Amino acid sequence: MTKKSIAKRIVKTTVVLLLILALAGTAFFALFREKIDRWEYPIQYSEYVTYYADKYDIDPLMLYAFIRTESNFDPMADSDAGARGLMQITEVTFDWIKSKIAPTENLTFEDLYDPETNIRFGSYFVSYCLLRYQDDLPTSAAAYHSGLGTVDKLLAQAEYSDDGKTLDHYPYPQMRLYVKKITSSYQRYQEIYTES
Repeated sequence: MTKKSIAKRIVKTTVVLLLILALAGTAFFALFREKIDRWEYPIQYSEYVTYYADKYDIDPLMLYAFIRTESNFDPMADSDAGARGLMQITEVTFDWIKSKIAPTENLTFEDLYDPETNIRFGSYFVSYCLLRYQDDLPTSAAAYHSGLGTVDKLLAQAEYSDDGKTLDHYPYPQMRLYVKKITSSYQRYQEIYTES
């Protein structure tokens, strides 16, 4: 063999090895990426989420987006506003929901630290917001975050709503950020879990 043919063989072998490494790296990255995605957007408390999503006719992935955004799946989460649990429900909202779905049950605000109770109440409220605002997730998320009264007042103003039914603009930075978090989280959950 001549030096030239040896050099060609080395180049071919190197190219083949690099191609194999690139393909293996791509496969490894795809597997690793899926694990990272599922770690960043977990599915937890699925028995409760599935049950209450079905009961209130909500996509369970949407409920996961709310739980992730509200508490990052911490059942003992507390907010500065006094909201509790996985779906961060305030005492006023708890009392209102209780009057709708559990008026005779011996539940207290403290029970919102229980994952099932919290998901039950939060799912009802998400469902209520979706029904009230024609299944528009951004407007419903704004109501979940800032209250029905706040959203209703904004809907009455042409600068925030063209049709008086859904919000086109969000005047408060926290509301705008919250709506963006919910909608983008829901989109990521759909991308990760509906392709599998």
